[in-house]
Amino acid sequence: MSQDNPLLATDALPAFSQIRPEHVEPAIDILLVEYRSAIDALTAVDAPHDFATVMLTQERLEQRLSHAWAPVSHLHSVADSDALRKVYGPAEEKLTEHAIELGQNRALYAAVQALADAPDFAALPRPERALVEHALRDFTLSGVALEEPARSRFRDIGVELSRLSTEFSNAVLDASEAWHEHVTDERDLSGIPESGRAVLRQYAQDQNLDGYLVTLKQPSVQAVLGYADNRALRERVYWAYQTRASDQGPNAGKFDNSERIEKIMALRHEAAQLLGFDNAAEESLATKMAASPTEVMEFLRDLATRARPVAQKELAELRDFAHTELKLDNLESWDVGYASEKLRQQQYDLDEEQLKPYFPLPAVIDGLFGLTHQLYGIALAQRDDVDVWHPDVRYYDVRDADGRVFAGAYIDLYARNGKRGGAWMDVCRARFDDGDQSQVPVAFLTCNFAPPTEGKPALLTHDDVLTLFHEFGHGLHHLLTGIALPSIGGIEGVEWDAVELPSQFMENFGWNRAALDLFARHYQTGEKLPEELFQRMLAARHFHAGLFLVRQLEFALFDFLLHMEYDPAEGAQPLAVLEQVRKQVAVIHPPAWQRFPHGFSHVFAGGYAAGYYSYLWAELLSADAFGEFEEHGVVDRATGERFRREVLAVGASRPALESFVAFRGRKPEPEALLRSHGLT
Repeated sequence: MSQDNPLLATDALPAFSQIRPEHVEPAIDILLVEYRSAIDALTAVDAPHDFATVMLTQERLEQRLSHAWAPVSHLHSVADSDALRKVYGPAEEKLTEHAIELGQNRALYAAVQALADAPDFAALPRPERALVEHALRDFTLSGVALEEPARSRFRDIGVELSRLSTEFSNAVLDASEAWHEHVTDERDLSGIPESGRAVLRQYAQDQNLDGYLVTLKQPSVQAVLGYADNRALRERVYWAYQTRASDQGPNAGKFDNSERIEKIMALRHEAAQLLGFDNAAEESLATKMAASPTEVMEFLRDLATRARPVAQKELAELRDFAHTELKLDNLESWDVGYASEKLRQQQYDLDEEQLKPYFPLPAVIDGLFGLTHQLYGIALAQRDDVDVWHPDVRYYDVRDADGRVFAGAYIDLYARNGKRGGAWMDVCRARFDDGDQSQVPVAFLTCNFAPPTEGKPALLTHDDVLTLFHEFGHGLHHLLTGIALPSIGGIEGVEWDAVELPSQFMENFGWNRAALDLFARHYQTGEKLPEELFQRMLAARHFHAGLFLVRQLEFALFDFLLHMEYDPAEGAQPLAVLEQVRKQVAVIHPPAWQRFPHGFSHVFAGGYAAGYYSYLWAELLSADAFGEFEEHGVVDRATGERFRREVLAVGASRPALESFVAFRGRKPEPEALLRSHGLT
């Protein structure tokens, strides 16, 4: 069967060029039958079970299923098509239903509980104990203790939430691709630097058009909102982007996520209450570091108290500058990025266009690999014999200091049609030692940078560099794991508000001279980033840090309050909650027609429901962890080896706080986050 269906193959890597939509449902159906049969056989045995028969059997089955689903899920994000969508949704619903059924299997639960109750449980290695403990927690969160009709209702909710999440994500992608504006007069693009115009020109050529094509892809939106002198164009792009998949904007109602948000929130609340939680926010903390909703709210509100006065001062300065220098009597939302860039140029004589020639993507990749070699002793080597889903994709073997290949990574960095926006890392293969069989971890690393144009390499903004470092940090967490049990290795099972620690930690190196010297060289002359330009970068590092923080706090508080204060009698009311949050923390108030929630895929189609605060929570951890590197010269191999050993390698085999303390020698200090934003 594996010869006919590549998703059933047991090869080390997926055969992407052979995967077709018609392979998806047959493969999933076959694997689910095998999975259920194996679990029935396991739970039918009356003899006492041991760790291998109970836990390793499940890990083995889960990996078999993941081999088929990981490439399909990835293709849905990076090479979407109508044909793939038609089979993806039904298959995902089957997987969701299967996962909940498994989590409600009381015979399997009893077998796992018996392991925890056994006299020799404490003698098991810590990773094995952690796997059992995580499994028991997950049984509880799957409703194993529920009686009918609550059991069936909980299962139905899970399937429906899976469907709605996919539909939400599809609507955002479709709305993004449905809008564009063809520009034939280059004067309409005044102010946009040549690198930005080259991207818009390439978009037009891709559609067999002359001139330029303004789209809602990230490079286009950034170019227009940050640089276009044409205020009307900025307004149109902002209007189209900020109303995606809503009842407003140029495609009002066509891809509207309003009803989906209402349904998602109602179902999340109902599921949480079925499990005995007061609300979905409380339920979400069962798998996080934060102990209670009160702790999260105190953390966010304390930050808001410190950041908002700074943001108010920054906005007042920006308004005055916009009025005096740019002749803008009203600073509208579509003016903020443009005016901010002009002010930054005036104050620091610095703009991204000065920096981009020093960040050609090939050199940045080489420098990133060089940095990780210096920190951890690993090397990445490109392979050209690996099957990929697009010509832009590159695959790398990851070798340890002894030359052994112990991991691999797919890297896909350019924006294109059919590819979801944003940047992320995901798992292709997990590390798994199963008897004499050893599976190495493999990661998907995805970004949406502007592609090369007209003979030039792709030139990154400094923000792009930080994004690449961020996602590579997630990748290292997965690739460098020392835990060979997939459910608790790498990023899996790590508390959600700690999983951003390795990624945000890596961003710090994008501000370090020694790290920058590994790759920041002019793409034409080879000249290093001039020291004077680097100093201006550092001086501007905390430019509008207050405005950035209150924006992140707006997102985090909106997400958490929406889940914490949901009232079935009143419904979700996302716009009302957002307005309530903005009155508390925001200093910039967008137009009433703005529909930010309708494109908030992190929360409504990702894993960040009642958890968007995790970015700020983990930033505190990452800033404090980087302080240890600063105390030892920053690019320091010994400190890197300790970070690898105590944080990156341990996965979820112990609580994240224990891992942090093992590395830092103490608990995290809250002031580290404020220092990282220059607010102390």
